[in-house]
Amino acid sequence: MEKANANLMKEINLNNLRRVMSQVGVATKPQLAAMTGLSVVTINSLVKELLDCGELLEDKTVPSNGGRPAVTYRFNYDFSLALVLHVNEKLGLDVVFASVVNLQEEVLMREEHAIQVFDLNRFFGMIDRILALYPSVKAIGIGIPGQTINGKIAVTSHEELQGVSLVEEVQNKFGLPVILENDVNAAISGYCNKEQLGDNQIVLGVYFPEKYQPGMGIFLDGRIVKGKNGMAGEIKFLPIEIDWKQRFATAEFVAIICKFIHTLNAVLAPDQIVVYRENLEESTLLRAWDTYASKYKFPSLPEINVSDSFYKDFEEGMKWLTLQELKPSKSNGIKR
Repeated sequence: MEKANANLMKEINLNNLRRVMSQVGVATKPQLAAMTGLSVVTINSLVKELLDCGELLEDKTVPSNGGRPAVTYRFNYDFSLALVLHVNEKLGLDVVFASVVNLQEEVLMREEHAIQVFDLNRFFGMIDRILALYPSVKAIGIGIPGQTINGKIAVTSHEELQGVSLVEEVQNKFGLPVILENDVNAAISGYCNKEQLGDNQIVLGVYFPEKYQPGMGIFLDGRIVKGKNGMAGEIKFLPIEIDWKQRFATAEFVAIICKFIHTLNAVLAPDQIVVYRENLEESTLLRAWDTYASKYKFPSLPEINVSDSFYKDFEEGMKWLTLQELKPSKSNGIKR
């Protein structure tokens, strides 16, 4: 038991040191002791361990007020990398975007693969090739238009993925942790992270794609609300009879969005609703919403934003969510 407790405290202290170094980038041992609250003796031991495995790099020697020169240490942001793959539309085609990012959110590699039919073997081949090029990848993030139930993809725009246990299959094949998230959840996560929105705020991302039915992500107090079986946000199942395959005139489509905003506001009372739709002017929607809202009573009204940056937010959200898997957990205060 004592050995287990000692190992736990060591891991907590290592995570504390990793977190501080990832924030400051470069520091001396005395600086690390001051920033972490750990003793210099403990810092000496932990720094040696992280140097030996390559998480820290010896940087340079600096003067220390007339005393013995101090060595600075640099955090190796490339020690743990994330492979992020996400599927979305581009110019009417379905495309798999693949990128490798480091702990500084720097993109080391990015490529695109157009797909007519989602082929799992080709997808695995893509991952295998990238892992061979970047052996420091320690987590894989996959973003798809769809939802999973009990590990199997149950709601998706890609029939070939229906019923596939994607997380389990990728984990078994490559032996790495896998984060699977749907496109709208990832997009609103990326938006809120970019805007630094978090505690005590509820933000909805409502996506109206050109080819498919709408979806929604709910970001509350710094995290995504999943709901039972991860099905929160499946607004295409609302009892609003709409043929999403038809093309709408702008006025008709804006009226539909206003009805959705009304419904979502009545149920969730969000601080902000981000409407993702290409070729829709924000001023057009806001004028229509002002007219619509004047006809009803609301206990609160959300801030409405129109964005055509769904794909960018989706990509940024997947990077952020996957990198969370690589970041050390917060210290519970145990030190030695």
